[in-house]
Amino acid sequence: MKATTPEPGIRQVLAPNGSPMTYHGTNSYILGEGRVAIIDPGPNDPAHLQALLDALQPGEVVSHILVTHSHVDHSAGVTNLAQATGAPVYAFGDTQAGSKPVLADIGGGEGLDHTFAPDEIVPDGGWIEGEDWRVQALWTPGHLGNHLCFAWGNVVFSGDHVMDWATSMVSPPDGNLNDFMASLQKLMGRRDRVFYPGHGNPVIDPEARVRNLFDHRKGREAQILDALQDGPADAATLTRRIYTDVDAYLLPAAQRNVIAHLLALVEGGRVVSQGPVSASAVFALTEGG
Repeated sequence: MKATTPEPGIRQVLAPNGSPMTYHGTNSYILGEGRVAIIDPGPNDPAHLQALLDALQPGEVVSHILVTHSHVDHSAGVTNLAQATGAPVYAFGDTQAGSKPVLADIGGGEGLDHTFAPDEIVPDGGWIEGEDWRVQALWTPGHLGNHLCFAWGNVVFSGDHVMDWATSMVSPPDGNLNDFMASLQKLMGRRDRVFYPGHGNPVIDPEARVRNLFDHRKGREAQILDALQDGPADAATLTRRIYTDVDAYLLPAAQRNVIAHLLALVEGGRVVSQGPVSASAVFALTEGG
């Protein structure tokens, strides 16, 4: 797909990998002019790689490749883009970076790019500079432990952490809901003009959207706690009780979100697993829950 220009200094190229989880596809961004950065090369797709190269102006050079996180729809195209341009890859770390040990083997882990290995590790708050641009890395774990947002002035490239069309998937063992909520609070104190997400349209009121996402998760937590007032239940049962207006094909994804909430509540001491923690375990309220 041909590049669009959402505003001066930014070009956007949409990857042809639309799905229920990626919406219209992955947004790759070209930042700056002359010596540019590409943010999230997207999937390993020759047509998308060519679209990114075609979006460059004559004489332009890719000097940096920035990756928000290493799910394959964002990072699998890194190797071929790096080979084509010679540009180094910047990220928080490999796919295990920033991850916390999970309470148990609960399956999942779909879509991880296990081969991802950046050339340059960028810490939380670190700066990356190009010829006519400068971005600050904001470590925002939750969707994945190595997730970064990139702040360019009052613009943030928000990856999968904040999107306008859906809430971010938080699916253990990749995701950690307590981390996700803390990352939302981190962004809540900013006064940014717009977020450019990994999927979907720009978020034109970031402060309101971040608050909405935070409140939505707190509301879902309250629903789970309320459902457990009726007695112990497993994640599948809780999902059917709570997600009454969701198409059946989305219920497995919804159940992963419920599991994420249950693990967060176990970490917080408000819920306990009756037996070993697992995706099929039965959970109950603690006395203080």
